[in-house]
Amino acid sequence: MRAADAPTHGGRVLSYVYDSGLAELDELADAAARLARPLNGLDPTVFPSIAAMERDVIGFTRRMLHGSRSVVGTVTSGGTESCLLAVKTARDLWRTSHADSAGGVRPRLVAPATAHAAFIKAAQLFDLEFDPVPCSPDGTIAATDLIERLGDDVALVVVSAPSYPTGLLDPIAEVAAAASGRGISCHVDGCFGGFVLPWWPGLPAWDFRVRGVTSISADVHKFGYAPKGVSVLLQRGRRRQRAQYFATTGWAGYPIVNPTLLGSRSASPLAAAWAIIEHLGDDGYRRLTGSIHRVAHAVRGAVDDIPGLRVIGDPIGPAIALGSDDSVPASERVDPHRLADAMVGHGWKIQPQPGLVQQNGVRIAHSAHLTLTPVIEHRIGEFTRALAAAADEVRGTPAADPWLLLATLRLLGYGPGGRVPGPTAAWRLLRLAGAGSVSADRPMATLMALLERLPRPVAEALLIELLARMSEPR
Repeated sequence: MRAADAPTHGGRVLSYVYDSGLAELDELADAAARLARPLNGLDPTVFPSIAAMERDVIGFTRRMLHGSRSVVGTVTSGGTESCLLAVKTARDLWRTSHADSAGGVRPRLVAPATAHAAFIKAAQLFDLEFDPVPCSPDGTIAATDLIERLGDDVALVVVSAPSYPTGLLDPIAEVAAAASGRGISCHVDGCFGGFVLPWWPGLPAWDFRVRGVTSISADVHKFGYAPKGVSVLLQRGRRRQRAQYFATTGWAGYPIVNPTLLGSRSASPLAAAWAIIEHLGDDGYRRLTGSIHRVAHAVRGAVDDIPGLRVIGDPIGPAIALGSDDSVPASERVDPHRLADAMVGHGWKIQPQPGLVQQNGVRIAHSAHLTLTPVIEHRIGEFTRALAAAADEVRGTPAADPWLLLATLRLLGYGPGGRVPGPTAAWRLLRLAGAGSVSADRPMATLMALLERLPRPVAEALLIELLARMSEPR
């Protein structure tokens, strides 16, 4: 079955996987995970080794992010859970502080439109209004635009370090200071860059050195190079962090105390993360970050030499988004989704991202995302040559335009203001679009264009059906 998967090592998949290029880390992680396999993270009083490992992982992350002794934290199952817990904590604290005045007010979660989708999920789960602040076409967010949205009904404002879609660093210091002045929680989503940016040269302060930052998430299973899934959520102050917990003695069984959304938790990812952090330390992460920095410089230089292609914005850290250079004639442009499809033929997989039309009508361009890892440095010439060759193959080919499919869907009643397909109808529509199956090398340009143009409820229904059908027994 694994033979059908995209490769997880060697840097050929520039999303989802994070290969340090150090084979000994895999061996170390396997050994540590195997030792911890029988343990249950539900109760560290029974298995104190879990508390010891968690203490060390949190301690390293706190030092890395310049937290004082008042900063405390939790190891979670991944970035999404860290983000969910940060939102749940902020909501509960807001409810407590507004108990006399909130009435039926639904609190808001303010974030740039480029914030990770985990915060949309969190708002839905914890009954907040998600308030996305429009960005410029390259994904840049103005601090003043975020600050203008802050009011008494805001439970949390989120900023990214960096944003996953674009690799841009949000204006964290300005937003956090304004939030602090208004008594509003401010979360820095460092899930993607948290284990890279501490060693990235030339950055402004973005972590707990910044007044007003109340929590930070950082994923160890990304650039901490641990197996999935393990992340760290740090909170400024014990009172804040304790609001994250669930505890009850109101049932007939043993007392329940959960710092996370999960009850029983595998200790294997934690053990692997602990072992890798102990092995690498500051010096190891600094060396690996230096490798990523060199890769980013080389990729940006290579893109500058490819006519019709551009780097979107001015990214920092381990992410770069590629877009079409619209300053040149259409015959010379390189569509990023066509490029992503062509790269598969050269043995590389980069991630297509649909464009986003924001609430104010400004569109963030569709793009191709590159997650840059240290292992790519060993084959940077091969990658940049493939990028140039793939660009030559698709230059002048316009972006996919699924007009016939869209017209058909509108005729069937699934256009703007129309109905949302149920499971059977969604599956029929997917098959009509030629997307009734998924493989690691499937062309994605037409599907991405379709998803961007469909009403969101329809597109989301199709995506749910596509993923759900993949694991249904035949």
